Amino acid sequence: MSTTTELSETTLLRFATAGSVDDGKSTLVGRLLHDSKSVLADQLEAVERASASRGQEAPDLALLTDGLRAEREQGITIDVAYRYFATPRRRFILADTPGHVQYTRNMVTGASTAELTVILVDARNGVVEQTRRHAAIAALLRVPHVVLAVNKMDLVGYEERVFAAIAEEFTAYATELGVPEVTAIPISALAGDNVVEPSAHMDWYGGPTVLEHLETVPVSHDLAHCHARLPVQYVIRPQTAELPDYRGYAGQIAAGTFRVGDPVTVLPSGRTTTLAGIDLLGKPVDVAWTPQSVTLLLEDDIDISRGDLIVPSKDAPATTQDIEATVCHVADAPLTVGHRVLLKHGTRTVKAIVKDIPSRLTLDDLSLHPHPGQLVANDIGRVKIRTAEALPVDSYADSRRTGSFILIDPADGTTLTAGMVGESFASPEPVKDEAEDDGWDF
Repeated sequence: MSTTTELSETTLLRFATAGSVDDGKSTLVGRLLHDSKSVLADQLEAVERASASRGQEAPDLALLTDGLRAEREQGITIDVAYRYFATPRRRFILADTPGHVQYTRNMVTGASTAELTVILVDARNGVVEQTRRHAAIAALLRVPHVVLAVNKMDLVGYEERVFAAIAEEFTAYATELGVPEVTAIPISALAGDNVVEPSAHMDWYGGPTVLEHLETVPVSHDLAHCHARLPVQYVIRPQTAELPDYRGYAGQIAAGTFRVGDPVTVLPSGRTTTLAGIDLLGKPVDVAWTPQSVTLLLEDDIDISRGDLIVPSKDAPATTQDIEATVCHVADAPLTVGHRVLLKHGTRTVKAIVKDIPSRLTLDDLSLHPHPGQLVANDIGRVKIRTAEALPVDSYADSRRTGSFILIDPADGTTLTAGMVGESFASPEPVKDEAEDDGWDF
């Protein structure tokens, strides 16, 4: 069987790495790429030259991901670095995210589409505040799988008791957050122990290596079985002699499966019809599923435009102008009560206003600071938003694609905030807000 055929039959796993500064995230990623033979010869030669120029005897594998000059000079990760690699068993998209507190927003960006997060802990330091912060973000983003990689085991004599104590503390905290699954693995990214090959120094550990777990973890949140959703990107009207009456609604299926003959509803108008056909790559098909890009054909002529949402009639979300969500503020300028913004949900962008900021989350102890008045860069909090038009939104817990949105500055198009509709954690403490303001002008 050819390599092309093998890769086409493998699944894709999106995962992110996170951890405190100097815990070894970039070294782990470099080791994964190097030991899985996913590094080109010229890339490795460049790393070897750069390492030698800095007086290092062995290649610094962290340089495979730390590409910015400031990252190389300071020995830290600043921006999210995406890497693509594959093994015969699975394809991977990896996001190496920064560890500094001031780059928390970058971790949110990298983990927002991840199905698994690898959180590194220095075995000498154990679980620290930034470890708890990253675990909380993984829980907020509903990442289905979390791997605790206890790194630098070589510096603590490969002691089982050190690993066991850290794994127990972290798992208890993650469980409190509602994280559904934690897999703890003792590693040494620098030496290569339990990254790709099993360690000869930790015979007390009988679990998988990091790569083995990445290759075998089930992608359990199969979006093909979620609520079917298609945000309309473009209305296709060729109006040619061959296709005089063709009217199709093109877009990428955000979640779920569509079948010809299904009753469907167009939101926010609420008009109903039947799915008459599906075109995929220019050919008609009976069934299509996420993340395919398709054109849907409907039996009835309905006024549909970009930004509308096509859903099964039996499984349509409610439309609302009042959205309550957990958000991570990513802009340098603060988000304040009364802030007028644009809200982008799927392919639809509407005017909105920040009605209230009920609380700001303190991630180290999960306490809520009530009514902070504003959120600054890297803050995570709860917001209430009133939109100028009704939107069909899902809970983020039900659909990460159609339960998320971004807030945009209408003046310059800057992304201000990333939002997740609904409750914060899997088992959240409700935020009580006695002050309700109904004086809205739209």
